[in-house]
Amino acid sequence: MRQRRGWNSPVPAIYSFAMIDRRTFLLSIGVFSISTGMPDAKAEPELIVARKNRIQLAPEGYPPTEVWAYNGQVPGEILRVRQGGRIVRRLENRLDDPTTIHWHGIRIDNAMDGVSDLTQAPVGIGEGFLYDFIVPDAGTFWFHPHRNTLEQVSRGLSAPLIVDEPDQPDIDDDIVLMINDWRLDPDAQVIDDFTNMMDRSHAGRIGNYLTVNGLAEYVRASKRNERLRLRVINASSDRVIRLGGKGLNARIVALDGMPLPTPLRLDGMDLAPAQRVDLFADIIAETGETAFLTSEERGGTYSLATFPVSANSAAIPRDTLKPLLPNDLPEPQLADAVTTELVMEGGAMGGMMNGMMHRNRMMGMRDLMSEGLVWAFNGVAGMPDSPLLRADRHQTVRIMLDNRTAFSHAMHLHGHHFSEIMPEGLGPARDTILVGARSKKEIAFVADNPGKWMFHCHMLAHQAAGMATWIEVSS
Repeated sequence: MRQRRGWNSPVPAIYSFAMIDRRTFLLSIGVFSISTGMPDAKAEPELIVARKNRIQLAPEGYPPTEVWAYNGQVPGEILRVRQGGRIVRRLENRLDDPTTIHWHGIRIDNAMDGVSDLTQAPVGIGEGFLYDFIVPDAGTFWFHPHRNTLEQVSRGLSAPLIVDEPDQPDIDDDIVLMINDWRLDPDAQVIDDFTNMMDRSHAGRIGNYLTVNGLAEYVRASKRNERLRLRVINASSDRVIRLGGKGLNARIVALDGMPLPTPLRLDGMDLAPAQRVDLFADIIAETGETAFLTSEERGGTYSLATFPVSANSAAIPRDTLKPLLPNDLPEPQLADAVTTELVMEGGAMGGMMNGMMHRNRMMGMRDLMSEGLVWAFNGVAGMPDSPLLRADRHQTVRIMLDNRTAFSHAMHLHGHHFSEIMPEGLGPARDTILVGARSKKEIAFVADNPGKWMFHCHMLAHQAAGMATWIEVSS
């Protein structure tokens, strides 16, 4: 296990992830904001205030970092509700930039989806917006802006949204681990290079400093044989996290909030930007040893979360692991599906065409780059006026994702969950899928949620540089 010391990066690296023999200590994630039912109609809604703040993000010895944060915290405090509960929150914008909130992964009413200029007007400086919706699915979700998304997320605007099952699973603790990727200068300030064309045309904005729950090192004292539910959220703008473990018997029980019918052993998995994974992790490290949730990077293994084993648990090891109860998702009917193709083009080494459509006119490469655009879907750069497809409500949709570029893309669909079509059948439901360079994946879903739904790459530098479209579902 190594201390993170950065890598060949155009910006100076700030050390993150202390070495495994560092003195251990216990840090909690913070307070919950809990909603369990219908709010009092006469009560004022709770506020989520988007504002600037200065926090000690980098290790002691560095100056505080100016961040953009929900209620001044990075990440924002956990918003927690039971399945079927109602969330009522008023966003107040105290930034110098219009913003919104997108409730990522929630199958929500379209008017509450928070996509600027598609489902709502941007919330202006000094203005507010009331979000009011029911959460139909249990699972791990999060929320973030969908206006100037690359910059606002990279500066700190994100928070977990946890929807609890009616019945508590057999675990000893429920832990949220939210990963943020920062690009900081030597004074620990966020580097303002969000229009960097090298980032946009390559793998995206990759930082030099990772935090988990806003900490350089997340540590929780543990006991052997404890079973922990680890809810891992990749809130990075562009970084793919390759998860592993040591001293843990970790099984994947849910992906993007949707339970797996059969838990899978964690044996290295790529967690794309915006994705979430729920792990049931049994501590198997011996007393006096340490268990780790790890990230693999450029030939090295680093600690994301550290679990020093201080004493034996009174509980005996659990022999069984029951899957979580499934959410009520409609089953795609492939034979009756409407089909379309989404071709990803552009980027460095991607053979970007000399001309692509943007705002209903053909533009040459030089003009596109002057607009910050280097990627296209089906030859169109940026949000088109017309949808990728229109579907009748309850109709099954199949989309072939054809990545003809030299980089991976994390495709995210709003308002729905989809499954990959595989030779052995439909894969697990999810809302984000990583499509590797020069590869294809086909997805299917039931278009049962009316409205205009964004479909885009959640590598946010790629989205900003052209990888965005939408679908429309009839009412």
